[in-house]
Amino acid sequence: MRNVIILGSGCAGNTAAIYTARAGLKPLVVIGHEPGGQLSITTDVENFPGFPEGIMGPDLVANMQKQAERFGAEYIYGGVQEADLSKRPFRVNIDGEWQESRTLIIATGASARWLGLPNEQKLIGHGVSSCATCDGAFYREQKVMVIGGGDSAMEEATFLTRFASEVTLVHRREEFRASKIMLDRARANPKIKFLLNTVVDDVSDISKNLVTGVKLRNLVTGEAWEQEVAGFFLAIGHIPNTKPFVGQIDLDPDGYIVSKGGARTNITGVFHAGDVQDRTYRQAITAAGAGCMAAIEAERFLEAEGH
Repeated sequence: MRNVIILGSGCAGNTAAIYTARAGLKPLVVIGHEPGGQLSITTDVENFPGFPEGIMGPDLVANMQKQAERFGAEYIYGGVQEADLSKRPFRVNIDGEWQESRTLIIATGASARWLGLPNEQKLIGHGVSSCATCDGAFYREQKVMVIGGGDSAMEEATFLTRFASEVTLVHRREEFRASKIMLDRARANPKIKFLLNTVVDDVSDISKNLVTGVKLRNLVTGEAWEQEVAGFFLAIGHIPNTKPFVGQIDLDPDGYIVSKGGARTNITGVFHAGDVQDRTYRQAITAAGAGCMAAIEAERFLEAEGH
């Protein structure tokens, strides 16, 4: 019987592990199928407090894990296949093996949607990104491209104009899903160019291990060409990793956990942390803060129960 099981090993899960381990709760951390979360595919992290020279994303999460292990956290590889939260102790199936716990912290994160291009995954962190706030500053006075047609795409494109010399926004249709105010703001920005009815066929150049250009195709005329850019930003949404909890945890229409205040879910003793609930900020530092909140909630809950 575990006191705490933490699902996920990104900033949220690792911070929750540090706090619960220091409290003597001996947490079990399930690393998940994306060890380290989205930071594991981020190269330079320049906005995490305490690292004036920046730090590599994988190094940051590895340091967090070492810190948690130093206080007694136990890490196991695997992902959650299913969960039974109908009664306590809670039960989670980790790659075929059931584990029981008095409390549960869900920090399974959200995965960025990708286009599935041949070279896309090979260039993540080398010009391909799903977070303008994280990586925009690396493209000062360079040309970048944003893919998408919703509010996120408009927001990312507008943010990138702070750094880039030119931002091309590519959308496969003529009409946008974005709200009028966000669309008008992007259209009014002289640095943003629009390419409509256009799709991306691939991104180059894997031989140089960095983005140099994007292969585009107009869906109306059939014309194909390559456009030179240094950064390629996906803004087509995220998928929260909540599938095992459908029908048990309250989720919004997009699958994000609905918070019941603090780090609480609709099930007493089950807590949320990080991007699995946060669709607004999605930063390493906010995920870490959320992990701290969930850990303190779990600790206080167990203390009130007499454990």
